[in-house]
Amino acid sequence: MLTGVRILLLGGDARQLEVIRKLTELDATVTVSGFDGLHSSLDGAVHAEFDDSLFTDVDALLLPAVGTDDNGFIHAVFSDRQMQLLDQHIVKLPKHCKVYAGMAKPYLRELCAQHQIGLVELFDRDDVAIYNAIPTAEGAVMMAIQNTDITIHGSTCMVLGFGRTGFTMARTLLNLGAKVLVGVRRSEHFARAAEMGFVPFYTSQLLQNTGNIDLLFNTIPTMIVTAQIIANLPSRTVIIDLATKPGGTDFRFAEKRGIKAILAPGLPGIVAPKTAGRIIAECLTQLITDDSIKRGNG
Repeated sequence: MLTGVRILLLGGDARQLEVIRKLTELDATVTVSGFDGLHSSLDGAVHAEFDDSLFTDVDALLLPAVGTDDNGFIHAVFSDRQMQLLDQHIVKLPKHCKVYAGMAKPYLRELCAQHQIGLVELFDRDDVAIYNAIPTAEGAVMMAIQNTDITIHGSTCMVLGFGRTGFTMARTLLNLGAKVLVGVRRSEHFARAAEMGFVPFYTSQLLQNTGNIDLLFNTIPTMIVTAQIIANLPSRTVIIDLATKPGGTDFRFAEKRGIKAILAPGLPGIVAPKTAGRIIAECLTQLITDDSIKRGNG
């Protein structure tokens, strides 16, 4: 239980509704801001206008998937009002307070470091990333179906990267009956991909493996699908880039060549916000509970 734990949640999207529900179920005291346009209940949370007073006596500050933008503004789907996280806000947080976000840009990292406030990036955690790979793969399959005139079964697909998302993406495509080529960088990933029935190759040999691809899924967040690679792809190929913005594809050249290339980060929150919210909520509540116990509140 989180009885007596004071939580401030700022902005976000439908995922945060699941977080609010879970926190209030555990009896936390939850104050939210950035939900003034929501037309349903907040499951026991209290809505407040965004101002400096919200930040005092807070045990945890919860921010959206991308904590803030490069100027400190907080994304809030359910509000037209702007919220900007500033020095004057962070300085009011108790020193034991931690800030939680899916991922943090340099602005937020520097703000927390300056005031010695702990920052937790949830998407860096293996458990969250692995669970999130499931709706990511499902969303990518949906986009592939919407943007092609062939079935995935019998198609030739390429997945670049064999990390947490790439692994699930490749396995999903294989289970749907596709021939799956997997681009890897490490020898152990090459061996594992071969053992699982994929066709592995090293990304240094990417150009030599692009001659007959129907669908290309990229999970590597650096420029890898370059103009040279795109020039060698069949004109029918559809590229779905799942990496964090700006992705790893030369979208300008893809458009010039007439190849459909789609940047699709954040698919869990788009295609399955309830599931994605539950994943975040489970992780958050465990972390906040552990912190509460350490402070002697458990």
